[in-house]
Amino acid sequence: MRHALGTVVLLALLAACSNPKSTAKTTEAATSAPPAASSMAAVEVDAGHDAAPAKPPPEVLAGADFAADAKTLFRVAACGNTDQPVPAGFDAAVVDAHCKDLASMIAEYKKTWIDVAMPFIAKLEPKDLPKTVVYPFGGGDLLGALATYPDATDFTTISLEIAADVRKIESVPKARLAPELARYNAVLGKLFEKAHSRTINLDIGSKSVLPGEIVFDLVALVVHGYEPTSLRYFVVQDDGTAHYFDQGEIDAADAAVKAGHKTRAEEDDRIFSNMELRFVKKGDPDATPRILRHIAWNLDDKHLKQNGRLLKFLDARGTKISAMTKAASHLLWSDDFSIIRNYLATHTDWMISDSTGFTPAYAKKMVFVQDTYATYTWPEPFGTVDVKNATDLKDLFLANPHVDVPFRYGYPDKDHHGHILVTRKPNFPAGKP
Repeated sequence: MRHALGTVVLLALLAACSNPKSTAKTTEAATSAPPAASSMAAVEVDAGHDAAPAKPPPEVLAGADFAADAKTLFRVAACGNTDQPVPAGFDAAVVDAHCKDLASMIAEYKKTWIDVAMPFIAKLEPKDLPKTVVYPFGGGDLLGALATYPDATDFTTISLEIAADVRKIESVPKARLAPELARYNAVLGKLFEKAHSRTINLDIGSKSVLPGEIVFDLVALVVHGYEPTSLRYFVVQDDGTAHYFDQGEIDAADAAVKAGHKTRAEEDDRIFSNMELRFVKKGDPDATPRILRHIAWNLDDKHLKQNGRLLKFLDARGTKISAMTKAASHLLWSDDFSIIRNYLATHTDWMISDSTGFTPAYAKKMVFVQDTYATYTWPEPFGTVDVKNATDLKDLFLANPHVDVPFRYGYPDKDHHGHILVTRKPNFPAGKP
């Protein structure tokens, strides 16, 4: 019976291939050309088994896609795909020297931080964490997000800094390339050393001929073995959905600047504040892309009350998320940031932070359990640091068993101890490093 069925399938395929009016559109994903003889044989042999599911067609993305510019920036500034030549129009000697220096820094960073921190953090994380990550005050730190949640597929970072226009790479003055790349290497060196993005460093993007936020994120792809596949810009609409700017809208903005109706800064803030970067493991272009969305937004209560679009956008990420924050000036300790704090508390299953995460009193109120790792004596005086919350956090660390943390995760304490605070729902087990 199996051989008879195989013969029927084979004859049907041959008939379809010989008939120009065959309605092959019903299996469009499987065919545009007749199957080869070896394929036909396989059909006959395997006719008794279920056919493998057809690969879904590529997703059609809305808006203008600046993948080409992202890949140029990836090669020139982030030093990805160094097996490929430097793009035409760029001084290869300058780029090669920059990439040599950056490769040395990345190798040292992997040795001293990535290879130490990632295995440690992996032991803290329970199985089945949400693969959607929200990282407030996390601009420019896809590096840390991928190290913390290597299995996540959807990342949202939020900070005051805009993504900036990736097309800047098209028009870098020849004389500016070397000093700009040297400046980025200096800033990246600090990022690797401190293991977190500093506002003073992220501000490079607003003063540079290169888009700083995107450069940092592309370097993260290099460190973790990814490459970009698309880059688009969007605005969060009143209902919380994303509108991706098409080429016509971007051309109109450029024309308004050229005509003097708008300043470049005004149009950059309007068009190029928020970006979506998609990326895949290097060498695996058919993989489902992971997504980073960076949103430029002031997260204090005043701005979130004035405009509720961001919270609607975040709500659409789902009711279960993984979260992280570090080097965040203790803003979550402040009641001026109560709205974003409440969003995190009502959506987060598991959160990792330095001392700038939830205070013990707030975590207890919202029915979380907190685990501490390493030594913590007193917070660095960044942002809002009140005595009660600082004392509570110190007592929490003293009450828990001491576990060495041989790396920094965001701020150290005032005595330069690296430390980690995990805030989790009670149904998630404690980590065992």
